[in-house]
Amino acid sequence: MAEISAAVVKALRDQTGAGMMDCKRALADAGGDVARAGELLRERGLAKAVKREGRETSEGVIGLALAPRAGALVELACETDFVAKTEEFQKLAAALAAAVAADPKLATNEALLDARVEGESAAARIQATVAKVGENVVLRRVARIETKADGVVGGYVHAGGKLGVLVALEGGGAEALAKDLSMHVAAADPSPVAVDRTGVPKELVDAERAIFRAQAEASGKPANIIEKMVEGRVNKYYAEVALIEQAFVKDPERTIAKLLADEGKRLGRELSVSGFVRFKLGEAASK
Repeated sequence: MAEISAAVVKALRDQTGAGMMDCKRALADAGGDVARAGELLRERGLAKAVKREGRETSEGVIGLALAPRAGALVELACETDFVAKTEEFQKLAAALAAAVAADPKLATNEALLDARVEGESAAARIQATVAKVGENVVLRRVARIETKADGVVGGYVHAGGKLGVLVALEGGGAEALAKDLSMHVAAADPSPVAVDRTGVPKELVDAERAIFRAQAEASGKPANIIEKMVEGRVNKYYAEVALIEQAFVKDPERTIAKLLADEGKRLGRELSVSGFVRFKLGEAASK
Protein backbone atom coordinates (compact mmCIF):
# COMPACT_ATOMS: atom_id res chain seq x y z
CA MET A 1 0.00 0.00 0.00
CA ALA A 2 1.33 3.46 -0.90
CA GLU A 3 2.42 5.69 1.98
CA ILE A 4 -0.56 7.95 2.70
CA SER A 5 -0.45 10.64 5.41
CA ALA A 6 -3.13 10.72 8.07
CA ALA A 7 -3.89 14.36 7.18
CA VAL A 8 -4.77 13.45 3.59
CA VAL A 9 -6.91 10.51 4.74
CA LYS A 10 -8.78 12.76 7.17
CA ALA A 11 -9.24 15.45 4.52
CA LEU A 12 -10.74 12.90 2.12
CA ARG A 13 -12.98 11.57 4.88
CA ASP A 14 -14.19 15.10 5.72
CA GLN A 15 -14.91 15.77 2.07
CA THR A 16 -16.67 12.53 1.24
CA GLY A 17 -18.11 11.24 4.51
CA ALA A 18 -16.59 7.81 3.87
CA GLY A 19 -14.88 5.77 6.62
CA MET A 20 -11.21 6.23 7.47
CA MET A 21 -10.13 2.78 6.25
CA ASP A 22 -12.21 3.15 3.08
CA CYS A 23 -10.51 6.49 2.41
CA LYS A 24 -7.06 5.06 3.07
CA ARG A 25 -7.71 2.11 0.78
CA ALA A 26 -9.05 4.35 -1.99
CA LEU A 27 -6.02 6.65 -1.73
CA ALA A 28 -3.71 3.66 -1.95
CA ASP A 29 -5.55 2.32 -4.98
CA ALA A 30 -5.36 5.77 -6.58
CA GLY A 31 -1.63 6.08 -5.92
CA GLY A 32 -2.20 9.05 -3.62
CA ASP A 33 -4.29 11.01 -6.14
CA VAL A 34 -6.94 12.65 -3.95
CA ALA A 35 -9.34 13.45 -6.77
CA ARG A 36 -9.18 9.90 -8.14
CA ALA A 37 -9.62 8.47 -4.65
CA GLY A 38 -12.82 10.46 -4.29
CA GLU A 39 -14.04 9.05 -7.59
CA LEU A 40 -13.26 5.50 -6.44
CA LEU A 41 -15.21 6.02 -3.22
CA ARG A 42 -18.22 7.24 -5.17
CA GLU A 43 -17.91 4.33 -7.62
CA ARG A 44 -17.90 1.95 -4.65
CA GLY A 45 -20.94 3.62 -3.14
CA LEU A 46 -19.00 4.71 -0.08
CA ALA A 47 -19.03 8.47 -0.52
CA LYS A 48 -21.53 11.25 -0.66
CA ALA A 49 -21.01 13.54 -3.64
CA VAL A 50 -19.45 16.72 -2.28
CA LYS A 51 -18.68 18.92 -5.27
CA ARG A 52 -16.85 22.20 -4.66
CA GLU A 53 -14.82 22.30 -7.84
CA GLY A 54 -16.11 24.94 -10.21
CA ARG A 55 -17.58 27.20 -7.55
CA GLU A 56 -16.56 30.81 -8.04
CA THR A 57 -13.26 31.79 -6.44
CA SER A 58 -13.22 35.59 -6.50
CA GLU A 59 -11.30 36.06 -3.24
CA GLY A 60 -7.89 34.86 -2.14
CA VAL A 61 -4.39 36.04 -1.44
CA ILE A 62 -1.08 36.68 -3.20
CA GLY A 63 1.69 34.69 -1.53
CA LEU A 64 5.25 36.04 -1.80
CA ALA A 65 8.58 34.47 -0.93
CA LEU A 66 12.20 35.52 -1.45
CA ALA A 67 15.26 33.30 -1.75
CA PRO A 68 18.88 34.20 -2.53
CA ARG A 69 18.74 36.00 -5.92
CA ALA A 70 15.18 34.82 -6.57
CA GLY A 71 11.59 35.42 -5.63
CA ALA A 72 8.17 33.91 -6.28
CA LEU A 73 4.52 34.89 -6.30
CA VAL A 74 1.49 32.60 -6.18
CA GLU A 75 -2.16 33.53 -6.44
CA LEU A 76 -4.23 31.24 -4.25
CA ALA A 77 -7.95 31.77 -4.72
CA CYS A 78 -10.95 30.91 -2.56
CA GLU A 79 -14.63 31.85 -2.33
CA THR A 80 -14.76 34.33 0.57
CA ASP A 81 -12.59 37.03 2.06
CA PHE A 82 -13.18 35.44 5.48
CA VAL A 83 -11.28 32.30 4.45
CA ALA A 84 -8.61 34.33 2.61
CA LYS A 85 -7.77 36.13 5.85
CA THR A 86 -7.40 33.00 7.98
CA GLU A 87 -3.94 32.10 9.25
CA GLU A 88 -4.09 28.63 7.70
CA PHE A 89 -4.91 29.95 4.22
CA GLN A 90 -2.21 32.62 4.43
CA LYS A 91 0.37 30.05 5.59
CA LEU A 92 -0.53 27.75 2.70
CA ALA A 93 0.00 30.56 0.17
CA ALA A 94 3.33 31.44 1.78
CA ALA A 95 4.49 27.80 1.78
CA LEU A 96 3.62 27.41 -1.91
CA ALA A 97 5.49 30.61 -2.78
CA ALA A 98 8.52 29.49 -0.75
CA ALA A 99 8.66 26.20 -2.65
CA VAL A 100 8.66 28.03 -5.98
CA ALA A 101 11.29 30.55 -4.85
CA ALA A 102 13.59 27.71 -3.83
CA ASP A 103 13.22 25.64 -7.01
CA PRO A 104 13.00 27.06 -10.55
CA LYS A 105 11.46 23.79 -11.77
CA LEU A 106 8.26 24.61 -9.84
CA ALA A 107 7.44 27.84 -11.68
CA THR A 108 4.26 26.47 -13.30
CA ASN A 109 0.93 25.47 -11.80
CA GLU A 110 1.32 21.86 -12.92
CA ALA A 111 4.83 21.44 -11.52
CA LEU A 112 3.96 23.03 -8.20
CA LEU A 113 0.80 20.96 -7.70
CA ASP A 114 2.84 17.78 -8.24
CA ALA A 115 5.65 18.88 -5.91
CA ARG A 116 6.00 18.06 -2.23
CA VAL A 117 5.55 21.08 0.01
CA GLU A 118 6.41 20.57 3.67
CA GLY A 119 6.09 16.81 3.36
CA GLU A 120 2.95 16.52 1.21
CA SER A 121 2.09 17.21 -2.39
CA ALA A 122 0.81 20.72 -2.95
CA ALA A 123 -2.34 19.26 -4.50
CA ALA A 124 -2.99 17.22 -1.34
CA ARG A 125 -2.45 20.22 0.89
CA ILE A 126 -4.88 22.29 -1.17
CA GLN A 127 -7.41 19.44 -1.10
CA ALA A 128 -7.06 19.20 2.69
CA THR A 129 -7.71 22.93 2.93
CA VAL A 130 -10.82 22.55 0.77
CA ALA A 131 -12.14 19.91 3.14
CA LYS A 132 -11.36 21.96 6.23
CA VAL A 133 -12.71 25.37 5.17
CA GLY A 134 -15.64 24.08 3.10
CA GLU A 135 -14.77 26.25 0.10
CA ASN A 136 -13.28 25.74 -3.33
CA VAL A 137 -9.56 26.59 -3.28
CA VAL A 138 -7.65 27.04 -6.53
CA LEU A 139 -4.00 27.67 -7.35
CA ARG A 140 -4.63 30.28 -10.01
CA ARG A 141 -1.10 31.22 -11.15
CA VAL A 142 2.57 31.06 -10.29
CA ALA A 143 5.56 33.23 -11.21
CA ARG A 144 9.25 33.18 -10.38
CA ILE A 145 11.96 35.72 -11.11
CA GLU A 146 15.73 35.36 -10.72
CA THR A 147 18.79 37.60 -10.98
CA LYS A 148 22.42 37.05 -11.91
CA ALA A 149 25.14 36.35 -9.35
CA ASP A 150 25.41 39.96 -8.16
CA GLY A 151 21.69 40.76 -8.23
CA VAL A 152 18.89 40.91 -5.71
CA VAL A 153 15.13 40.42 -5.87
CA GLY A 154 12.91 42.78 -3.92
CA GLY A 155 9.33 42.01 -3.00
CA TYR A 156 6.26 43.76 -1.64
CA VAL A 157 2.74 42.69 -0.75
CA HIS A 158 0.00 45.31 -0.43
CA ALA A 159 -3.71 45.67 0.27
CA GLY A 160 -4.04 42.76 2.68
CA GLY A 161 -2.42 40.30 0.32
CA LYS A 162 -4.45 41.33 -2.74
CA LEU A 163 -1.44 42.72 -4.62
CA GLY A 164 2.12 41.42 -4.82
CA VAL A 165 5.21 42.57 -6.73
CA LEU A 166 8.71 41.25 -7.39
CA VAL A 167 11.53 43.29 -8.96
CA ALA A 168 14.86 41.85 -10.11
CA LEU A 169 17.67 44.38 -9.66
CA GLU A 170 21.09 43.68 -11.15
CA GLY A 171 24.27 45.21 -9.72
CA GLY A 172 24.26 44.11 -6.10
CA GLY A 173 24.23 45.87 -2.74
CA ALA A 174 20.86 47.55 -3.24
CA GLU A 175 18.32 45.50 -1.29
CA ALA A 176 16.49 48.58 -0.02
CA LEU A 177 16.22 49.99 -3.54
CA ALA A 178 14.82 46.68 -4.83
CA LYS A 179 12.12 46.87 -2.15
CA ASP A 180 11.38 50.51 -3.04
CA LEU A 181 11.05 49.61 -6.70
CA SER A 182 8.60 46.83 -5.78
CA MET A 183 6.53 49.36 -3.86
CA HIS A 184 6.68 51.69 -6.86
CA VAL A 185 5.37 49.01 -9.24
CA ALA A 186 2.55 48.30 -6.79
CA ALA A 187 1.56 51.97 -6.50
CA ALA A 188 2.29 53.37 -9.98
CA ASP A 189 -0.71 54.60 -11.97
CA PRO A 190 -0.77 53.51 -14.71
CA SER A 191 0.92 50.24 -13.82
CA PRO A 192 4.11 49.58 -15.81
CA VAL A 193 3.83 46.88 -18.45
CA ALA A 194 7.55 46.48 -19.24
CA VAL A 195 10.96 47.52 -17.95
CA ASP A 196 11.67 49.73 -20.98
CA ARG A 197 10.23 50.66 -24.37
CA THR A 198 11.53 47.57 -26.11
CA GLY A 199 9.39 45.37 -23.86
CA VAL A 200 6.08 47.16 -24.40
CA PRO A 201 3.91 44.82 -26.53
CA LYS A 202 3.53 46.05 -30.11
CA GLU A 203 -0.22 45.46 -30.06
CA LEU A 204 -0.62 47.89 -27.16
CA VAL A 205 1.41 50.57 -28.92
CA ASP A 206 -0.45 50.05 -32.21
CA ALA A 207 -3.81 50.37 -30.47
CA GLU A 208 -2.78 53.61 -28.76
CA ARG A 209 -1.28 54.95 -32.00
CA ALA A 210 -4.57 54.33 -33.83
CA ILE A 211 -6.49 56.26 -31.18
CA PHE A 212 -4.00 59.14 -31.22
CA ARG A 213 -4.12 59.31 -35.02
CA ALA A 214 -7.91 59.46 -35.09
CA GLN A 215 -7.85 62.26 -32.53
CA ALA A 216 -5.18 64.17 -34.44
CA GLU A 217 -6.95 63.81 -37.79
CA ALA A 218 -10.11 65.23 -36.24
CA SER A 219 -8.20 68.45 -35.63
CA GLY A 220 -8.02 69.10 -39.37
CA LYS A 221 -4.30 69.91 -39.26
CA PRO A 222 -1.89 69.12 -42.15
CA ALA A 223 -0.57 65.58 -42.49
CA ASN A 224 2.99 66.45 -41.39
CA ILE A 225 1.68 68.11 -38.21
CA ILE A 226 -0.61 65.16 -37.54
CA GLU A 227 2.37 62.79 -37.75
CA LYS A 228 4.30 64.87 -35.21
CA MET A 229 1.28 64.96 -32.90
CA VAL A 230 0.89 61.18 -33.09
CA GLU A 231 4.55 60.50 -32.38
CA GLY A 232 4.48 62.93 -29.47
CA ARG A 233 1.53 61.12 -27.94
CA VAL A 234 3.17 57.72 -28.50
CA ASN A 235 6.31 58.90 -26.73
CA LYS A 236 4.18 60.11 -23.84
CA TYR A 237 2.48 56.70 -23.71
CA TYR A 238 5.85 54.95 -23.53
CA ALA A 239 6.84 57.22 -20.64
CA GLU A 240 3.68 56.22 -18.80
CA VAL A 241 4.03 52.43 -19.11
CA ALA A 242 7.80 51.76 -19.37
CA LEU A 243 9.05 51.32 -15.79
CA ILE A 244 12.37 53.13 -16.11
CA GLU A 245 10.69 56.18 -17.66
CA GLN A 246 8.08 56.55 -14.92
CA ALA A 247 8.38 59.18 -12.19
CA PHE A 248 9.40 57.49 -8.94
CA VAL A 249 6.38 57.50 -6.61
CA LYS A 250 8.51 58.50 -3.60
CA ASP A 251 10.28 61.29 -5.50
CA PRO A 252 8.31 62.39 -8.59
CA GLU A 253 11.12 64.75 -9.60
CA ARG A 254 13.21 61.71 -10.64
CA THR A 255 12.45 58.97 -13.12
CA ILE A 256 13.28 55.39 -12.23
CA ALA A 257 16.19 55.58 -14.68
CA LYS A 258 17.56 58.63 -12.84
CA LEU A 259 17.01 56.89 -9.50
CA LEU A 260 19.02 53.88 -10.69
CA ALA A 261 21.81 56.12 -12.00
CA ASP A 262 21.99 58.14 -8.78
CA GLU A 263 22.00 55.10 -6.53
CA GLY A 264 24.50 53.32 -8.76
CA LYS A 265 26.84 56.31 -8.56
CA ARG A 266 26.55 56.32 -4.77
CA LEU A 267 27.35 52.60 -4.58
CA GLY A 268 30.04 52.70 -7.25
CA ARG A 269 28.38 50.18 -9.54
CA GLU A 270 25.88 50.07 -12.41
CA LEU A 271 22.34 49.16 -11.43
CA SER A 272 19.60 47.96 -13.77
CA VAL A 273 16.19 46.34 -13.57
CA SER A 274 16.14 43.03 -15.42
CA GLY A 275 12.48 42.23 -14.84
CA PHE A 276 9.44 42.47 -12.62
CA VAL A 277 6.22 40.61 -11.89
CA ARG A 278 3.01 42.17 -10.60
CA PHE A 279 0.10 40.05 -9.41
CA LYS A 280 -3.21 41.65 -8.50
CA LEU A 281 -5.90 39.29 -7.29
CA GLY A 282 -8.08 38.29 -10.24
CA GLU A 283 -6.05 40.12 -12.88
CA ALA A 284 -3.51 38.96 -15.47
CA ALA A 285 0.19 39.27 -14.56
CA SER A 286 2.56 41.77 -16.09
CA LYS A 287 6.28 41.17 -16.46
